[in-house]
Formats: sequence, C-alpha cells, structure tokens
Amino acid sequence: MIPVREESTDVPEFPMARAAGCPFDPPPDLRTRQEAGPLAKVRLWDDSTPWLVTRYAEQRTLLADPRVSADITRPGYPSSAPVGPGGSSVSFILMDDPEHARLRRMVTAPFTVKRVAAMRPAVQKIVDDLIDEMLAGPNPVDLVEAFALPVPSLVICELLGVPYSDHDFFQENSKTIIKRDASPDERAAALGRLAGYLDDLVSAKLANPGDDLLSRLAERVAAGELARAEAARMGVLLLIAGHETTANMIALGTLALLEHPEQLALLRETDDPKLVAGAVEELLRYLHITHNGRRRVALEDIEIAGHVIRAGDGLIMANDIGNRDPEAFPDPDRLDLRRDARHHVAFGFGVHQCLGQPLARMELQVVYSTLYRRIPTLRVAEDLARIPFKHDGSVYGVYRLPVTW
Repeated sequence: MIPVREESTDVPEFPMARAAGCPFDPPPDLRTRQEAGPLAKVRLWDDSTPWLVTRYAEQRTLLADPRVSADITRPGYPSSAPVGPGGSSVSFILMDDPEHARLRRMVTAPFTVKRVAAMRPAVQKIVDDLIDEMLAGPNPVDLVEAFALPVPSLVICELLGVPYSDHDFFQENSKTIIKRDASPDERAAALGRLAGYLDDLVSAKLANPGDDLLSRLAERVAAGELARAEAARMGVLLLIAGHETTANMIALGTLALLEHPEQLALLRETDDPKLVAGAVEELLRYLHITHNGRRRVALEDIEIAGHVIRAGDGLIMANDIGNRDPEAFPDPDRLDLRRDARHHVAFGFGVHQCLGQPLARMELQVVYSTLYRRIPTLRVAEDLARIPFKHDGSVYGVYRLPVTW
C-alpha cells in the first residue's frame, strides 16, 4: 500500500496566466507545481478544489481509467466557467460510454486516416489558392484573416456541407462560446444561435441530401436513430472544433517557427514527408493550444502517486505542462523538429481522444510544408511585444499576425 499524503488546506488558485515575454510556454506556476509533484489541489472560480495533474504519466493513466468520467453533469465536475442553460448538452465529448460511443460512431467515417488522405489534394489546392491571393494582395497582411482561419474553415465547411458564405456568423458565435469571460447567458445564446443554424441545415439535408457529413446525420434522423436536436449539436461541435483549433495552430505555429529560424529552415528546405509529419507532432507538443486542461471527475476512489482521489473529486489534466514533462520529453522547453514527439497528449488520450486528429494533422502538414516554401522570405511585420495573444479563451493563439515578405 502506498502511503497516502495529507493534503494542505491552503489551496492555491488554478494558474492560467502565461508570463510576459514567453508566449509559447505554459504558465510558470504550472512548471513549479510539476516539479513539486504530479498532483495537487487547486481552487477554481466557484471555490471547488479539484486535483491538478501536471505530469505526463499520471495524465495518461487517469485519462485511460474507466473510473474517471467526462460527464459535465456529474457532481464534482470541475467546469472552467459557469454552465448556462443547455450547457450540459453541447456534445458527446462531455458524455461517457455507451452514449458517447454511440454518438461518436455516427461521425467517425470522414475522419479515418484513409478518408483524410483522399482529401489531401483538395486541401493542397485550398492552401495554394489562398497563398496566391496573399501574394497578389496587400503586403503586409494579417496571416490570421488571410490564411490561418480560411484554410480549416473551408475544409470543415466542405466536409460538413455548411455554406462557407456563412463563415462570419459561425466564427463570431464560436468565439463567444470559447471565450473564458463570456457570461453563461452570452455563451448559451451563442450556442443557441449556432444550434438553430445547424438545425435548419439538417432540415434542408433531410429534404435535399448531399455528399457530406450533415447529410449522413440527416439520414440517421430520418431512420429514427438520432434526434434532430442531437444532430444539430453534433454539427455545432464539429464546426467549432474543425476550424478554431487548427486555425490557431497554423498562426501560432508560424509565429513560433519565425521566432526559431533554424527550425524554420529545416522545414522550409525539406521535401521529406516524414520530417514534415514529425515537425507537426513537435509543434503540437510544444504549443498545445488548449488552455483549460482536460476535465474529468472520479467515479470511485483512485490511488495514484501517493494520493487518494476520492469519488466525486474533480480532475484537471494540464496537458500543456504534461507535454513539457522532462520525464517524457528531454529538454522539453526546446523546440526541436527532429524530436520524436508522437506520444504527446495534445489530442488527449483514451476513449475521448480527439476525433478529428487525422484531419488536423493532414491540414497542418500541408500548410507547414507549403507556406514557407512558397513564401521563403515570410517574416513578422510587427514587434512580438505588440502581437495580441488569446489569453482570454480556452483555445490559445493570436488574434492577428501581421506578416510581410
């Protein structure tokens, strides 16, 4: 039996702020806590005190443990902000099996490695066309608006069957949903607008199906396997996740590479797809753009690393610092595109591992192997200190990135 440690009654707040001048690194308090041990209690906005898990091995162990729940409706779940009306029904990612598995199976087909590989030529054309437009347009330009956001938005719209002409609408509402200081009512209203929009699209697909994922979901609705509201919520999840995360990785990854010119040179000058794929994994590890950690709640008592997590205790897997654990990644604060980083936890671990990771990987591989080769003199057009970073959202990145060439 491992001796169980007594927990301090003086519980610090969950650290969120990144240090000035270190925009690519996790909050320094997380490094301090990781060095002190793999688990510690932290205090959240509602005075609850979940466990903060900072080390890689314990994160993977707990994420794969069936005694740990992703269900946001369970008592003790460590929500990152107040949950408004309908907040518990956002998506199947906040459910447990068997319901999680039932709904997830309905949308897995387009994200298989084989199906995603077949999409690569179309994504390559999107990337090349957008670069052509950049080169023919104003210089300098905001890379976020001109390139980083349109690439995944065009891809996910095509895959889902959502009109890209509506991108301003769904991007504005998705920003509200993931903004940390949005009120529960603001978040619920944005979610309601998107759900209504997707519900109308599902209805249209019922009448006139196409070759897209929403049409496949509409078929499930028609067969009585899925409620229309469920189909709309699944569409909301895929639409938001399909463009927000990848767009931020494109822009923030480009900035990180421009700040590490020796690493950028490796990527710009290679025609080796294995090096490009490895570079994507290392950038995912190094940047890890999800801020709030993966949140869970214990269903039973769990003994780990000298602590006992009690049933009903919340858990926060701080994956950004987990990806900087020196036990898993030697010299973890160094960006090294030749590193084997495939075992990172940027996409999570276990049954809730990110559904869209094959698509995200492929998009990033196409972007990172094309942009810097097509525009070899690309550089930031503004001092790093003036770049506005997304410290106020659950997905990290930059609001704008002025570049020139």
